[in-house]
Amino acid sequence: MDINEQTLTRLYSAFAKLDADTMAKCYAEDATFDDPVFSLHGSDEVAGMWHMLCDAARNKGRQDWRLDFSEVRSDGTNGRAHWEARYRFSASKRLVHNVIEATFTFTPDGLIASHTDAFDFWHWSRQALGLGGFMLGWVPFFRKQVRVQAREALNKYIQSRQ
Repeated sequence: MDINEQTLTRLYSAFAKLDADTMAKCYAEDATFDDPVFSLHGSDEVAGMWHMLCDAARNKGRQDWRLDFSEVRSDGTNGRAHWEARYRFSASKRLVHNVIEATFTFTPDGLIASHTDAFDFWHWSRQALGLGGFMLGWVPFFRKQVRVQAREALNKYIQSRQ
């Protein structure tokens, strides 16, 4: 297992334990993170997101939380992993099973420089938001609204931690 695969294993092992501090240490200072909900720049924002998500799982559904990961690979500069999260979405209290394919780039010292998670947003929104997600999850405006609300929640969360 190379240094990048070790970083990814540390990241997801920590996430399974809801250990956001260890997760944050896996990212370079100027790291980026992108997925259908978040677009983040810098380790402060990325760490803030992981802390917010871990706190939500720990405080509003720890008994429902489960993370599995596999297919951790690296070719020296790029990496990938498959992961699945099962949790209770805090806003709706609905159970979600999200299946994610992650891609990464790394710094020479094995920190994550960029992290992109890809998942089926419509499938996620149906689970997390119910009928509204089913009806609107494929609509670009709805996706944009989810991103705006997630960003607002993250900004509020980060401010509350300062």
